Amino acid sequence: MAVRINKYLSEAGICSRREADRMLEQGRISIDGIPALPGQKVEDGQCVTVDGKPVHKEEEEIFLAFYKPRGIVCTTADSENGEKIVNVIDYINYPKRVYPVGRLDQNSEGLLLLTNQGEMMEKILRSRYGHEKEYFVRVNRKITPEFLKKMSEGVEILDTVTKPCKVWQEDDRSFHIILTQGLNRQIRRMCDALDYRVTMLRRDRVLNITLEGLVKGRYRRLSPQEVRELKRICH
Repeated sequence: MAVRINKYLSEAGICSRREADRMLEQGRISIDGIPALPGQKVEDGQCVTVDGKPVHKEEEEIFLAFYKPRGIVCTTADSENGEKIVNVIDYINYPKRVYPVGRLDQNSEGLLLLTNQGEMMEKILRSRYGHEKEYFVRVNRKITPEFLKKMSEGVEILDTVTKPCKVWQEDDRSFHIILTQGLNRQIRRMCDALDYRVTMLRRDRVLNITLEGLVKGRYRRLSPQEVRELKRICH
């Protein structure tokens, strides 16, 4: 049965549909030796290649939890804006192809999920489902009740107002926050808008997966129970 090329690549564990669309625009994907077009369908028996390498469906499901240190970039590329970078794939050097689920900016640390399951990647990232991500944040000056109230009720950034979220104070300069949306550099922008500067940001949880037991710079396979619960939440 014919399927759209972006879905084919997602189901094969190559990348998310969104990333496939980007690679299509860059001319990196071919079907039977001919550059593929966005929306094109793949028929049974056709040969799909990415950067000249044939795509084979990965049968083994891989789900990793990684404690990303600061300085590591959540991409599969080896450069950004013409500059050499240390990307997460090269850093962990996993023996099979996996991809990061979303991004955690270069100056932040904490939990990053990686998988070869493109469809699950899409489900985890879809903001309309309100999936929770929890962070610990330290700022450059004392936190006030007004700051906590504004952070929890919504802050105007990027021509929108952030969704209400749960925020609680840790000490005079640090707090925890649970987001259900994923705007670009959202927490840093929210703090900036309220005249605070983030000095440390760590993601502690994505849905049911936490940093517990992970050493910075190391990864682990998710347990079968964790994977089952992740799939249940994202169903």
